[in-house]
Amino acid sequence: MKDKNMGRIYKKDDLLTVEITDIGNDGEGIGKIDGYTLFIKDAVIGDRVKAKIMKAKKNYAYAHLEEVIRPSDDRVIPKCPIARQCGGCQIQNMSYESQLRFKQSKVRNNIIRLGGFDEAFVDSIMEPIIGMDEPFAYRNKAQFPVGKDKNGKIVTGFYAGHSHNIIPNTDCMIGVSDNKAILETIISHMEKYHIEPYDEVSGKGLVRHILIRKGFVSKELMVCLVINYNKKSKNDIYIKNQDELISRLSAVDGMTSISVSINTEKTNVIMGTEIITLWGSDTIKDTLCGLQFNISPLSFYQVNPIQTEKLYGQAIEYAQLSGNETVWDLYCGIGTITLSMSQKAGKVYGIEIIPQAIDDANENAIRNNITNAKFYVGKAEEVLPDLYVKEGIYADVICIDPPRKGCDIAALETMLKMAPKRIVYVSCDSATLARDLRILCDGGYKLEHIRPCDMFPMSVHVETVCLLSKLH
Repeated sequence: MKDKNMGRIYKKDDLLTVEITDIGNDGEGIGKIDGYTLFIKDAVIGDRVKAKIMKAKKNYAYAHLEEVIRPSDDRVIPKCPIARQCGGCQIQNMSYESQLRFKQSKVRNNIIRLGGFDEAFVDSIMEPIIGMDEPFAYRNKAQFPVGKDKNGKIVTGFYAGHSHNIIPNTDCMIGVSDNKAILETIISHMEKYHIEPYDEVSGKGLVRHILIRKGFVSKELMVCLVINYNKKSKNDIYIKNQDELISRLSAVDGMTSISVSINTEKTNVIMGTEIITLWGSDTIKDTLCGLQFNISPLSFYQVNPIQTEKLYGQAIEYAQLSGNETVWDLYCGIGTITLSMSQKAGKVYGIEIIPQAIDDANENAIRNNITNAKFYVGKAEEVLPDLYVKEGIYADVICIDPPRKGCDIAALETMLKMAPKRIVYVSCDSATLARDLRILCDGGYKLEHIRPCDMFPMSVHVETVCLLSKLH
């Protein structure tokens, strides 16, 4: 494409040398040549690189990193040997300090640019990002696709970015060390008895994914094999020589639950709805924020428990609970924040669209002897307005932790009508957070505090917790 300043035409396969001066939302390095922007995956701010254009547009291009001519001071050698190919970690080649700076800046810039907040004001209320002491081996859950490589060998690992090509890996650096032994046991069993992995194209083969979960406090392990099984089971046999596989897996230290999930659909959804326990318990236990939770293969549970405690602790601190408040927790999941706040509030209520999550929330309340919590099934944007109109409910504090798309406008409007003293907003996407903060502030609230939290080191994702107070 033709550059507006220099008259040069940039096209596919052009090889260019450029300084990386910025980083995009997806972790890609950004460099400019006479106003023409290049987005280069795996490049780091401060690098001088050689890159080949893969797709050229009028004012910008996507380019492939060919060579690092002069590395940035922030560049490090990734701990994982396949970090560049794998789609799981986008920024493992950046020092952890520079990752934290990037995430702090990402949240700040989105709130300023997309939310329309004054730069000096944001800087005055923004607190430092909550980082990790050890930013590896933090994930308590992993779902590994199973397939074959080009030589027909059974492999498991992670999908390459924007594809369904499996990058073989049994020892993910951000996962628990137990994964390796479990995956190698299952692969060797499949090879020994000629058990085929699932093929997405033909729809044939048995083993689709392997789900592994670990309780960080309890040390209990769960394995669930997602299988393409559409026959009537004989004596609950789902896998050839199943008893032998169970014997080997159950010998792994901490193993508590072994199950299968039946999924015969041609879909990208990993888990099936039918779970059959083959050995041990249906669930594993873990402790979070001083509360005990039972976790099934289908349960929602934060994947980084160390940072979850810090994030929720910050949310509770922002809520400023004295013991008498009525708190509403929208998008409450299995009630982790709700039940944590119940210990410092008068009454707490949670709303969640997934019925099983609400079942789990109620069970978690009973398990922890919590009697001041009540949960509702449904969409927050429907349940909250309905309760507000029919029952005249009120709230001293509303806590919201919505999905990536942010809050529905109906929920935001009802919150503004309810006029709680404080709103605590927990966000997994600072772009939709910025949009919603603008609506709440235009509706009579003041933004008091913003604090990012690094829940997913080595990736571009960042959580944020904010406090808003009602203007009088």
